[in-house]
Amino acid sequence: MQYSEKVLDHFMHPRNIGKMENPDASATEGSPACGDQVTVYLKVDDKDLTIKDISFLSYGCASNIATASMITDIAKGKTLEEAKKITWREAMEALDGLPPVKVHCSVLAADTLQTAISNYEIAHGLKEVPNFSKETILDELKKIIYPQVGEDIVSLKMVKYVGFTDGEVLIDLNIPSFDQWRGNIADEIREHLEKYPEVKDIQINM
Repeated sequence: MQYSEKVLDHFMHPRNIGKMENPDASATEGSPACGDQVTVYLKVDDKDLTIKDISFLSYGCASNIATASMITDIAKGKTLEEAKKITWREAMEALDGLPPVKVHCSVLAADTLQTAISNYEIAHGLKEVPNFSKETILDELKKIIYPQVGEDIVSLKMVKYVGFTDGEVLIDLNIPSFDQWRGNIADEIREHLEKYPEVKDIQINM
């Protein structure tokens, strides 16, 4: 698998790595059982809401470590509003690209940063806890990358239907039985949705 020089540099010499003592906010996304996990820690200036310090812990492959390193580097010193605009594409492009099967690592890193920011804002009364809904499910599905082309499954119109009733999530996907990525996508969907206490059961039809 071909990695850029920047990916290898951030993998071999990761920036901002390590557990932070007494962070103002933190977030963990992903799962070691599924292969990748990232935790992001924040120290925020409560006057101008800039990210004074940021660090991460990573469990996973070279791309997972490199993207977490890059995205924390980009976020350091920015205001929360500026950091909320950081995307997985920005991190991937800053690393001079990733193999398509590893694009999900940049999504995971960006997602974890955004969750840490959201946790800070909720804890400090800057936003309300959002209600879980079908829109929440769709937002999570937009983070699921189809490895072969490096695009999310919503943009690729692979999602036919999303339903949520009494804690039960129903998702219909347009992915043929012979598709090699079928199982990976289903596993990632479950990983993204199982973290919500409102979700009691997930049914995925393909």
